Amino acid sequence: MARRLFKLLPVAAALFGAADASALSLMEAYQAALTNDPAYRAAFYTNEAGKENRIIGRSNLLPVVSGIYAGSRNNSTIEVQERELPRKYISRNSTVQVRQPLFSLEAWARYKQGNAQSAYAAAVFDNQSQEVILRVTAAYFDVLLREDQLALAQKERAMYTEQRNVNDLLFKKGEGTSTDMIETQSRLDLAEAQVLEAQDALASARDALAVLIGGHADGLDHLRPGFRAVMPNNQSYDEWKNMALASNPEIRALTSSLEVAKQEVNRQRSGHLPRVELTGTYGKQAADSISTYNQDTTVRSIGFQVSIPLYAGGSVSAATRQSVAQQEKAKADLQAQIDKVLVELRRNYSAMQSSRSRIDALIKAVDSANLLVKATEKSIQGGVRINLDLLNAQRQLSTAQRDLAQARYNYMLAWLRVRASAGTLAAEDVKLVTAYFE
Repeated sequence: MARRLFKLLPVAAALFGAADASALSLMEAYQAALTNDPAYRAAFYTNEAGKENRIIGRSNLLPVVSGIYAGSRNNSTIEVQERELPRKYISRNSTVQVRQPLFSLEAWARYKQGNAQSAYAAAVFDNQSQEVILRVTAAYFDVLLREDQLALAQKERAMYTEQRNVNDLLFKKGEGTSTDMIETQSRLDLAEAQVLEAQDALASARDALAVLIGGHADGLDHLRPGFRAVMPNNQSYDEWKNMALASNPEIRALTSSLEVAKQEVNRQRSGHLPRVELTGTYGKQAADSISTYNQDTTVRSIGFQVSIPLYAGGSVSAATRQSVAQQEKAKADLQAQIDKVLVELRRNYSAMQSSRSRIDALIKAVDSANLLVKATEKSIQGGVRINLDLLNAQRQLSTAQRDLAQARYNYMLAWLRVRASAGTLAAEDVKLVTAYFE
């Protein structure tokens, strides 16, 4: 299934390239990343290679069939009663042999290792499939947030520009001071620097997204204004925890790695145990030696062979102790990964829960800022306020809108990361998130 999906990715990329370059949805960015993200592509081919370990391991339990054919031209001399008899003949030897393991701890360990290595590669690919979703989503949201920050910096610059004009007018009328003008100019210069910094940050964020998707990262869809924390979230933390322990791909990968280490211990210990094989041979020889001159022989045999290791200079015991130590390391690595996954799960689950209240509070802040802007506009018309007050109100509105957008992005990222920790993050989740953009 994965192979078929990967073969279809160039088609998706072609459709993506043919789409309107001015609009890039989150789902389109994800589909493009499946083709162009090098980390994902490397994981895909690593998984394809890892699948073969299962067959390689199984081959140790299956018969081994070998065939030999040899031929030679011979020129020999036989001395009989002081007479030399020349013998010129051609020797031929053809043999087919079958060897079937009957008892071999090493072969069984290699078989189990092959299965575990294939499972490890599949888990690593599953993890990378989730990671590409998180990378693309985080990069996509980062571009949108940088755009909001640039807009806020530009409004601050406009505010200080307006304030400078007011100060200049007051100074000409004799109602202002040069100190006010210098202070405003200083803040304007700082605002100008912040605009340039925001522009650079936006360009860097777009470049980071462009590297992932292999194309331009302009004209992204924006979050719908009425979005609230409504992502599906019916599970408790304990339910997510149980799912993570059972399905998290990083935990699954290290569990498979531990199984590989266990079987490596068995494989090394097999150096002290006998190996029993069933053997079968069919061979034909023609003048195989000078004693069988002008004779053809056919051999059919079936039997068994027992190989008993006696002494290997201590290498078997040393290798076994080494593999036991590596097995203990694999156990420690697995426990460390379990602890790390559960810490990340708890952190993202808490962030997802707390984001609900934060989003509700920021929605109210945006509504209040909107009312302030409208009230300030009416006050300006009545001569009570000036344009600078309106710019301050608009800046407050932009700040609240930016904070609200960031809270929404953080909520969706936390939701996606919780699902990634549980091992359930998939393309359907990207499609769900994309529906909240326009």
